[in-house]
Amino acid sequence: MNEAAQEQNNMGFIALIVSIATIGGFLFGYDSGVINGTVDGLQTAFNSDSVGTGFNVASMLLGCAIGAFAAGKLSDMFGRRGLLLVAAVFFLISAFGSGVATGSLEFIIYRILGGFAVGAASVTAPAYVSEVTPASMRGRLSSVQQIMIIVGLTAAFLSNYLLAKTAGASTNEFWMGYEAWRWMFWMEIIPAGIFFFALLAIPESPRYLVVKGDDAKAQNVLTRLFGADAATQKVQEIRASLADDHAPKFSDLLDKSTGKVRTIVWVGIGLATFQQLVGINIVFYYGAVLWQAVGFSESDALLINILSGTLSIAACLAAIALIDKIGRKPLLMIGSIGMAITLGIIAIAFSSGSIVDGRLELSDQAGMIALISANAYAALFNFSWGPVMWVMLGEMFPNQIRGSGLAVSGLAQWLSNFAITMAFPVMLVSIGLAGAYGFYAICALISVFFVYKMVKETRGKELEEMEG
Repeated sequence: MNEAAQEQNNMGFIALIVSIATIGGFLFGYDSGVINGTVDGLQTAFNSDSVGTGFNVASMLLGCAIGAFAAGKLSDMFGRRGLLLVAAVFFLISAFGSGVATGSLEFIIYRILGGFAVGAASVTAPAYVSEVTPASMRGRLSSVQQIMIIVGLTAAFLSNYLLAKTAGASTNEFWMGYEAWRWMFWMEIIPAGIFFFALLAIPESPRYLVVKGDDAKAQNVLTRLFGADAATQKVQEIRASLADDHAPKFSDLLDKSTGKVRTIVWVGIGLATFQQLVGINIVFYYGAVLWQAVGFSESDALLINILSGTLSIAACLAAIALIDKIGRKPLLMIGSIGMAITLGIIAIAFSSGSIVDGRLELSDQAGMIALISANAYAALFNFSWGPVMWVMLGEMFPNQIRGSGLAVSGLAQWLSNFAITMAFPVMLVSIGLAGAYGFYAICALISVFFVYKMVKETRGKELEEMEG
């Protein structure tokens, strides 16, 4: 086989691996977004108040935090692909169980199981993709994860919209005597099954294989990825980047000379936390509720979610085109500044409204400004912090601490997500939509200074060159 044909064959194999691994991102998005259209159904079926509904919605995030934190250690023990297979099984169980649940406790248990799968996939898939892709295109290929998250969200929004429209409302019976909102959960069984069987067709991460001492198998995988000439050298580089005296462990996150947590770990935690503090998941989880609160019907609100998802996919594609050209840090800066502005505009628009029968009503002009700004905000997030945070977490840590660093950062990300999601219903009735979005705008502004001061560029660096 000539060199050009070999390179094309390698890229085909890499593309196959990335496309399968990032189905985990699709399920991450679908499982996160499906709840959006089921809030009314949950309130009716379980007779829950606003706090109870908030916990039903946010309960998955507890599982996400557990899954993300455990994923680092588990993927170091059993492999990246092995953990993704477990996550696929949990996705299947959660999708079925959430739809059959007859009470809040039962529903919460199934959602936490799904959350474990989301948390594990959110941490493991970016690490896996970063470990099987060349540095020159790692940013672009790792960004596919965010596109798949948004595609999953949009698929959930579209499925929710079609099911609710066909049934007449999410609380109406749809098929076989079951309400439409239950079918919204059951639709996830299809992609979860595809994910499980597709994972059987891809290899384990070569860097994990080197950690386990299976250099021969690692070299075989690397040969298929990068060619025979590069494989031997790459095994030696991976081996040199690992500690000789022990396997990866959490204590590696501490600086041996000072005993303090490494700076790179704090940067990872900061990136993960700020991604949530700008309030993006309020749009994901409460989008339908949000737009109904400013006067749109349930059907129109679900349709707006589909529009937002489509714009977000376009923004992710733009990020993919630029991330390996201009770098990660510039995209984060653009996103932070843009989100601070658009969130501020949304807050001002909402502050101009009045409360009528417990609902916020805006003038046509203010409503249109809020709608345009909200979609611009979502697009800016998915042009920057959406894909770039996951890309950086997957690549910024040295080989020895990648699993542990991702675990701690993932835990911070999902705990922040849980806090923001649980707080939103309370903020809605206390300081209102204007106050909530004003808070997110301030967080976006603070993130500008965090990126400028703390984040270092990783574009073009091999994983073995990462320092911490």
